[in-house]
Amino acid sequence: MTIHGLLVGLIDVALTLCILGMVAIGANFLVLVGRFLIDELRGAGDGSKLVPALAEADLPHVVLQIPVFNEPRVVEGALRAATALDWPRDRLHIQLLDDSTDETTARAEEIITELRAAGHDVTHVRREDRSGFKAGACAAGLALSDAPFVAMLDVDFRPPADWLRKAIPVIVADPQAGFVQARCEFANYRKNWLTRVQGLILDAHFMIEQRTRANLGWLFQFNGTGGIWRRKAIDSVGGWQDYSLTEDLDLTIRTALAGWHGRFISSPAIPGQMPEGMRDWRRQQRRWSNGFVQVAKRTVGPLWRAPWSLTERVSAIVLVLHQAFFPLCAGTIILATLGTLARGLSFSEYVPLSVLVVIMATAVLVGMTLPPYLALKRGTIWLYIATMAILPPLFIYLAVANAPKILQTLRGRQEHFKRTPKIEH
Repeated sequence: MTIHGLLVGLIDVALTLCILGMVAIGANFLVLVGRFLIDELRGAGDGSKLVPALAEADLPHVVLQIPVFNEPRVVEGALRAATALDWPRDRLHIQLLDDSTDETTARAEEIITELRAAGHDVTHVRREDRSGFKAGACAAGLALSDAPFVAMLDVDFRPPADWLRKAIPVIVADPQAGFVQARCEFANYRKNWLTRVQGLILDAHFMIEQRTRANLGWLFQFNGTGGIWRRKAIDSVGGWQDYSLTEDLDLTIRTALAGWHGRFISSPAIPGQMPEGMRDWRRQQRRWSNGFVQVAKRTVGPLWRAPWSLTERVSAIVLVLHQAFFPLCAGTIILATLGTLARGLSFSEYVPLSVLVVIMATAVLVGMTLPPYLALKRGTIWLYIATMAILPPLFIYLAVANAPKILQTLRGRQEHFKRTPKIEH
């Protein structure tokens, strides 16, 4: 075999492995789509409607944590939404975990003084430094409270008044539930083409991936906001850890390995915000991708050795590794280009693989996005088609942009937490 033939052969092998990796990730999503459709036909929902409400005397103490860093335009809305929750004032303890270095702190103090005067239990938690970022802030807040349940909201999320009334009974009724995660809505869903695309992705994540995984009893992640933790579950694994940019995923996995599980509720949904510009969205996606890599490096082994069924272990590992799609996609593009050049600009050898990729990608994208779009009545079918058309090139762009950073993180590079800018709508 000539050197040229060997080179082409190596390119083809690497390309095939990349495509098989993407197909495996896609197959996982298709399984979730199939189960979601079955649940819809059965009217299964998420099961939360079967949980009875708690009597007033049985409502537990809840500490609500709101981390904030240099976000003066949304901090007032967060505090006022928290105090508007329908929960006894003597059993709702609100913590603003404020690591800010700008005018956010002064603005927050002004609002907190007003709310305290009105009878609300609001604590302004300040630290000398930002060590541990969000995980460090949450741990500092927990040290000041012994409430048995810990609700968490990002500063741009505005929960409906009945959120705790609907969510707390679900976790109370299930002694092994470590957390309950609510579906997230987005106030700026229709702001521009980018927010509409994100809306398709996030509706798929919550409506299909999160709900279906929870219904199957598979590992699914706490999203860092819109959720309520059982304090005992957090304490049982030693609290928050700050080695990763996705501390929420890390805590989810550690508690799952310790025997806890999550519950998911579709209603009430909690509206927040999505990035409205490409730069902020890319930064957010990069942070999530790098965080998943950091967590995967520590948890894939323990997940494989967990005393679970093979299906549960494989599904958990696929969840942790699904961000591998981006370097696999980037590798596919690069290798297909090199193989085409090495074959004298002939692409014919790659047609079968290309057809497989197109079929799988279409099935996954439509299967994951169309059912939630219709169920949530997001708009016309023509608007869906127009928005869907943007998804493939956007994913390719994200793959090329994120793949180098993911590989750098895999080699041990540390990233600093960069919060996505938010404004009040």
